[in-house]
Amino acid sequence: MAERQLHLGAILEGVGADHNSWLDPDLRGDASIDIGWYIEQARLAEAAKFDLVFIVDSPYITPDTAPHFLNRLEPLTLLSAIAASTSRIGLVGTLTTSYWEPYNVARQFGSLDHISRGRAGWNVVTTGLEGAARNYGREEHFDHKVRYGRAREFVEVVQGLWDSYEDDAFPRDRSQGLFLDKAKQHRLDHKGAHFAVAGPLALSRSRQGQPVIFQAGDSSEGRNLGAAIAEGTFAAAQDFESGRTYYADLKARAAALGRNPDLIKVLPGLVPTIAETDEEAQAIAAEAQASLSTEKLLVQIGRAFNYHDFSTYDLDAPFPDLSGVTLNSYKGQAERIIRVAAEDKLTLRQAAYRFGQWKSDFVGSPETIAAEIERWFVGRAADGFNLRVTRPRDFALFRERVVPILQARGLFRTEYAGDTLRSHLGLPVPENRHSRARQSPQQIAAE
Repeated sequence: MAERQLHLGAILEGVGADHNSWLDPDLRGDASIDIGWYIEQARLAEAAKFDLVFIVDSPYITPDTAPHFLNRLEPLTLLSAIAASTSRIGLVGTLTTSYWEPYNVARQFGSLDHISRGRAGWNVVTTGLEGAARNYGREEHFDHKVRYGRAREFVEVVQGLWDSYEDDAFPRDRSQGLFLDKAKQHRLDHKGAHFAVAGPLALSRSRQGQPVIFQAGDSSEGRNLGAAIAEGTFAAAQDFESGRTYYADLKARAAALGRNPDLIKVLPGLVPTIAETDEEAQAIAAEAQASLSTEKLLVQIGRAFNYHDFSTYDLDAPFPDLSGVTLNSYKGQAERIIRVAAEDKLTLRQAAYRFGQWKSDFVGSPETIAAEIERWFVGRAADGFNLRVTRPRDFALFRERVVPILQARGLFRTEYAGDTLRSHLGLPVPENRHSRARQSPQQIAAE
């Protein structure tokens, strides 16, 4: 196995984040709320030696929202159930820093990390959809820059709380009647721009020290946050060149902050079309393209602009002037749509077909798909991929036909080397900050 190893995640999307997957007769119609479906997919991913399963989330919907998002289980509850039904695979869930409190998040993800014996990961998001504000007692969404400043402080507080106990704080010495070494319990006493949290957290550290931090923002502020806090990023790159650009930019930002860029794993989304031959796969992709509904594509592109209604515009006129529309939503994606539409002189119809669907370089036979994955990995466009899992046939083809090729090429594991998410990703266990403070300068230098 090469020193640098490919990583694979499975995004469990139930009935699908597009508008057509739920029509698959082999997919349970209630998959998004069926714990049996999630456990089955997680076990299949674990048998294929995937690094992790990932549960996406957002706290706002409309009647036009994609099927999976309309009716789905809450991530932490769901992942705790999966934890009890698996033994190795990582468990990553999304929680927003805009509408939660650090103490709650520290306790919930810390608990998941204990329940799973060191397999938890937190996807840090700031919530793109402005409508979420009114679900949490606010009239207006936080401004984009405020959201990211709040997120940075939020993560610092959570990580501080996770270090409330040094690893040997509980001697549990019955002969001495000593359960806790009080000198090794630490208050946080944080007072910042957004939060005041005393601590300590009523929970010790897990086998992997702390849950792994993921992040997915693509705006400049999002990339800065990822460079500062992330140990993995869920990139939105849809082609090789944009993947390489994102990869280089994020790692450069991390290096500029004094971080080791190799300790941030970049995992773009992966939606392959797989068939026995390239020609058959291309025909399947063409058929899927022809079946797309323009109306639904307009909804999807509108989501980047907080579900802006594009149905009132002329489809064949130039992409509309959105200077009066707020970009305080999925800002990076919205800005990219506006920029590319202007550069390429796209009509609204053309923009809807380009940005309202997930386009993929990964169309072909299992050999072709594996070769393209290798090209992205070797070419530093990705450290691995997050496979969207919904249609049973597609997931089976990837596990049974593509993964063995990647393994034969020495790119992907044939067995787990450890049993924590950090061990799968090749990430170190973070040292407890209070234990480190006890060390002498000579001890630290010797490391």
